[in-house]
Amino acid sequence: MELRKIGSLTVSPIGMGCMGFSHGYGEVPEESYSIAAIQKAYAFGCNFFDTAEAYGRELFFPGHNEELLGKAVEGFRDQVVLATKLHIDENEITDEMDLSMVIHSHLKKSLENLRTDYVDLYYLHRVNELIPVEAVAEVMGELIEEGLIQEWGLSQVGVDILAKAHAVTPVAAVQNLYSMMERDAEKDIFPYCLANGITVVPFSPIASGFLSGNVTVETSFEGDDVRKFVPQLSKENMVANQPILAILAEYAKEKKATNAQISLAWMLHKYPNVVPIPGSKNQARILENLGAWNVRLTDDEFARLEVALDRITIHGHRGHIETQQATFGHQWENK
Repeated sequence: MELRKIGSLTVSPIGMGCMGFSHGYGEVPEESYSIAAIQKAYAFGCNFFDTAEAYGRELFFPGHNEELLGKAVEGFRDQVVLATKLHIDENEITDEMDLSMVIHSHLKKSLENLRTDYVDLYYLHRVNELIPVEAVAEVMGELIEEGLIQEWGLSQVGVDILAKAHAVTPVAAVQNLYSMMERDAEKDIFPYCLANGITVVPFSPIASGFLSGNVTVETSFEGDDVRKFVPQLSKENMVANQPILAILAEYAKEKKATNAQISLAWMLHKYPNVVPIPGSKNQARILENLGAWNVRLTDDEFARLEVALDRITIHGHRGHIETQQATFGHQWENK
């Protein structure tokens, strides 16, 4: 396993998205199971865990996922890199509460939830179009100087917004949607980030489970399951997207790996500045995903895979740029 960098932070090449223990994939496991899953991931070698203040608000309360993660890693907090994210509502900013005070108040609550006195990587979850990103970047610089966070990042952005923020306080990470089926970030984000020493942290790197081959037209997305709104996971698109699974299955057989592991090994081979954070609420699946860092593609295998992928038409597209005003989340809020 070759460790990777996010700014000043050293992380395992694959991290763990913790959202599914609180939200997003239907019924959630018992708390003890979720805590054990995080601890097993750490024992396996994962030291990078991702959460957000918002995860859990639909089924429980804001901060639920942070609390779970905090309980799970309390015994080895200094051995892990914790990432969490905040949303800022423009109505929070008043004559009594300026932007700096608002962000400090969000972070204070996250620190309490995570049972820590600093956050390693603090993201703006979505850019609020009514609040200049440069102003947020300035406050993030304050938090770094105060030792409350070590690095900061943005999520679901394009280069225009990223460059504005990076010019004020250097951005360490961009958490964008990226997978074999959502490759928009290759056009703008990856080139900019490679040139500026920024790490890309893909969420849904296995395309919400589709690339594993375990999500099929027979899979039922019920209740609090965001996958029922993912364009590629409509029944007609799942049928149309079968060719990519055939390619993955071929490589998986050849490498004695799984489809999901090949999809992760592909992006690890392609970019030195990528640290995917697949999310799952299943302990076995979590360890399978992390095991992808042991699957190595040769340059020839990678080249052949790239050619095969470029020949395929992907059906269903979400895109990697969102804001708080125009977010994928609006499709399932209040449903």
